[in-house]
Amino acid sequence: MHFPPDTVQARTPTVLGDVRLAACAQGLVGLWFDGQRHLPAQLDGPHAWPEDATHPVLRAAAQQVREYLQGTRTRFDLPLCLAGGTPFQQAVWQALLAIPRGGSTTYGALARQLGNPAAVRAVGAAVGRNPISVAVPCHRVLGGGGALTGYAGGLPRKTALLQLEGVLK
Repeated sequence: MHFPPDTVQARTPTVLGDVRLAACAQGLVGLWFDGQRHLPAQLDGPHAWPEDATHPVLRAAAQQVREYLQGTRTRFDLPLCLAGGTPFQQAVWQALLAIPRGGSTTYGALARQLGNPAAVRAVGAAVGRNPISVAVPCHRVLGGGGALTGYAGGLPRKTALLQLEGVLK
């Protein structure tokens, strides 16, 4: 993943654990749960993005993700910047944005929707690398037959998100 050079970050507590947020001038570039797979190296260490809790996109994202996870918000209203992914990844992430709250799809259905039914594994890899968890709803993608498979933030969080949205009882 390549992130814009003006990327800044902030952290916010949520009911599902701390969330790390990143934004640039174009919009939100990252939303990750602490400890999730595929965290960018720039969140910590000597080359970490600067912290900026006053950045307007980060402030809005922090508020909206907390409201969403508390059940008082049903959709996100944030500018997104998905430019850090490959064209294929970006196409997959755009397809994720079309999955409605309360809905779900499968990796195979996404591959067919993108015009490449043989690309199920590639779709799965792109879904797993989604840098904007929850707001770009990768948790709504299920395995064949509706199986709960893979989620970089962990299956307990995926289950909680799907229960919150009414996909799972």
